[in-house]
Amino acid sequence: MTDQVDNWHKLARYDTNMQGELHANLLRNNGITVSLQPLSAIPGMNSGVVLWVENTDLAQAQRILDGVESDDNTGADLLASMSDIELGIVSGSPVNQSSADNQFNKGGNA
Repeated sequence: MTDQVDNWHKLARYDTNMQGELHANLLRNNGITVSLQPLSAIPGMNSGVVLWVENTDLAQAQRILDGVESDDNTGADLLASMSDIELGIVSGSPVNQSSADNQFNKGGNA
């Protein structure tokens, strides 16, 4: 990331924080540096978010978002369409490990 403000371009605005965060994670998982600007300074306020990317990543980011966006896409639709890898879910995640630990403990081998 660079310190120059002029290198950043407004990429997209989303009405809900969830939509913006999902799209930002998709871009980050594709190697693009993203900055999120909440539209409300009040924590917990779901007023939307603006995504900013560096000019060097702008064209690639637009291509990625064009592949998932349409007028009828909601955050839930995007979440459903993203793979586990795009969402950052891996097979060795703590959730899966604790499930395996619980199975082990149920067998009386605690």
